[in-house]
This record gives sequence, C-alpha cells and structure tokens, in this order.
Amino acid sequence: MSECIKIKNGLNIQLAGEANKFLSDLPFPEIFAIRPNDFPGINPKLLVQAGDEVLAGSVLFFDKNNESIKFSSPVSGEVIEVIRAEKRKLLEIKILADKKIRYLDLGKSNPDELSRDGIIEALLNSGLWPLIRQRPFGIIANPTDIPKSIFISAFDTNPLAPDIDFIMQGENQETFQTGLNAIIKLTNGNTHLNINGSKEATSIFRNSKGVIINKFSGPHPAGNVGVQIHHIDPVNKGEVVWYVNPQDVLIIGKLFSEGRYDASRIIALTGSQVSSPKYYKTLIGSSVKSIIVDGILKAGENRIISGNVLSGSQIQEDGFLGYYDTQITVIPEGHESEFMGWLAPGLEKFSMSRTFFSWLNSKKKYSLNTNLHGEERPFVVTGQYEKVFPMDIYPVQLLKSILIEDIEMMEQLGIYEVVEEDFALCEFVCTSKINSQEIIKRGIEIIQKELN
Repeated sequence: MSECIKIKNGLNIQLAGEANKFLSDLPFPEIFAIRPNDFPGINPKLLVQAGDEVLAGSVLFFDKNNESIKFSSPVSGEVIEVIRAEKRKLLEIKILADKKIRYLDLGKSNPDELSRDGIIEALLNSGLWPLIRQRPFGIIANPTDIPKSIFISAFDTNPLAPDIDFIMQGENQETFQTGLNAIIKLTNGNTHLNINGSKEATSIFRNSKGVIINKFSGPHPAGNVGVQIHHIDPVNKGEVVWYVNPQDVLIIGKLFSEGRYDASRIIALTGSQVSSPKYYKTLIGSSVKSIIVDGILKAGENRIISGNVLSGSQIQEDGFLGYYDTQITVIPEGHESEFMGWLAPGLEKFSMSRTFFSWLNSKKKYSLNTNLHGEERPFVVTGQYEKVFPMDIYPVQLLKSILIEDIEMMEQLGIYEVVEEDFALCEFVCTSKINSQEIIKRGIEIIQKELN
C-alpha cells in the first residue's frame, strides 16, 4: 500500500441531512426507466417498442456511433412507454417491472480463464459495458482502446455523500474480487483502488488482490476520481484512463459468477428536507416515487436531486434515479430575497471566506437552499477557484480559453484531465456566479468535435 496522498486545496460543505447508517427495506418499484441522456456522447438506436416484453439483461438500445455498445434493461417486465422529444430524440424508456425479476441467461464464466477480448465481448453483449467510463471527457469507454490504467474510487467526499464502506461491508468478497479480476485484464497498466486515508477501510477493499491500493486524505474533492487520476497517473493528449464505481464492480462480478445482469444498487436518501435520511436497496433506473413515499419529506417547496448538490441533476417527484447515481438529495427551494443581508451576523449562513460569524463553529451543519444570492457578474480573477481546486491546472484560464474557443490553449491548460464535477466547487464558491460546469461541458464538446 502506498503512502497517503494528502489533498490540501478543497472545501467540505457541512450540510444537514446525512443518511443514518441503516439499510431500510423498500417496496419493489413498479416502474423503471433508462435515459440515454445519462450517457454523454451516444446516439441511441431503439430496439424495443411499447408493449414488448423484456428480461433483465435484454438489450433496449445501442449506440449508432459504436454499435457494439449496448444498453440493457435492469428489470424484467413490459415496455410501457417510449418518450421522445423534438426530432424524435430518445429521452426515456419506461418499463413496468414484474413482481419477481426474470433474468436473461448470459452464461457464467471465469475471467481468469478468459482473454481480454473475451471479457470485453461478455461486457458488451450483456449491456454492462456502459459501467466503464474514461478520461478524457467522462464518457463511456471505447472498447477498442487500451487504457494506460484503471481507477476505482472507494470513497466519496461530496456533500452528504453515501458512505461506500458502509454500503460494501455486507457484500461478497469473492464476487467483488471476480469483478476486479475481469477489470484488471482490461489494461496493460495498473488498476488503482483508492481508499479514504482518514479512516479504516472495509475489509472488502483491504483484502482486494491484483490492484494497487492508494490512500487519499483531505477535503472534498479528494474522493473525485479525476483528482485521484491527476495525482497518480495524469491524462495527456492521446492517452486514456478508465474508471469504475465500486458497486459496479460487484455488478460485473455477478455477470461472470452468476451469468446474469443484477442491477442492484444501494443508495442514500439525504438532505435537510428528508425527515429520516437512510440507505435503501434498489436497482438502477428506479422510480423516485418508490423511495420518496408520503410523509418522508418535510413540508415546503423542495428540490429533488439525483446525485449530490454540487453536480447532480434536478428531477421531479415522478422522476427516476440516474444510471450512475447512488444518492438522492432533497433540499429547500430558495426564492426569498434579502436587503443588505451581508451586514447581518449570518449565524445560519455558510461562508468559506469568514464573511459571517458562522465560521466560528466549524462543526455546524447547514440547511442550505437553492438560492444563488445574486446574478452572473463580470468574470474576474479572485483567487477563490485555486483555493478549492487541487489540480496543477489554472482553472480560471482554462474556463476563459473555452469561452473564446481557443482549442490549442484548452489542450495546454488541461482540458483532457477534467469533467464538469471537477469544477463543481469552483462554481459553488464563485462570487461572479459563473456556471463553470456548463462551460467545461461546452469545452469537452468542442474538443470532441475537433478530434472527430
């Protein structure tokens, strides 16, 4: 095990509503949905229509840009609705689930006995390949590439993030190791399993074999896989690094050990507007209605987020869990305004710059709403971004190079190393109210078009 890598620049946002370490039973959701918008860069081709019967593992659509990349149903049941937008853009495939899931037999196999091509073929045919993503760009990995390394971040430092050690402590070590054995074969380089150096990791991570276990400590975004890649094996132009979530390693392990697509996922319901935040076991694409039942939310106008408050996606009460998300957060909407609020002591307000007296209580947890406290203003250099951005990159200069669409400068300033979530804290602390994540997304799209 390597020495602990200490992240100094960053910020922990202490929010009220952390999930209690309790796994609650959940009524089986009636409806599930898979949304192509969860997969940036793909051009979906639908293979099913309303009324079709599917099994868990049946292919729903594939990517026209790379027809080998398929997307499978997490449950068995009937396709009840295909939702499209303008120009017939595919938005959502809804499935009315069976009470008991029926699985497509995908065939058991031992990854130790398979070649790299054999493992890739099994992942592609089962529809599990989208679980593997890549840097640069944060998109689904290209199966024809050979990554220089693979990363698994075994902890999350986002506000109210689920405790991955708690989630994984009851899982099967052998299944997780089977998933690792398959993933390890996908690269000629190292596979890195990164754990929280501030506490003892669960045994399922400590006993993992065939991987390099690295320790990270420090404030958020120490748990972001992009930060970990930057400090261990940075991505340069022409290079590719792949990454996988720990729960998805289990799904891959079950594919090989059980021969089926088991889309089970433990998620955390969090936020100051949740009366009893806790963990639930569900499946990918689950209906939020099955989780946010009557009485579980506090009164008032709420914002429901699939993911965390910094980089998650707003959804409605009849929405669905994002494909890669392991958290649902509910916070108050903020519509109120205040006159010269900066003159008040601000004991209930959060500030990283000690503007308010609340900084005297470092352990205080805040119930923050969605109020931006102002509009977008001139984009000036304040030094705020650098305080929370732990990469050897000039964040403001990179954003400005994207705004003027200077491709060469974008490449020199590190566009290949970042995705939207890496700039989430910059956006949070920005006094200019600049939508940094949207700018990074635009920069990635510009570079992708240039490379294509």
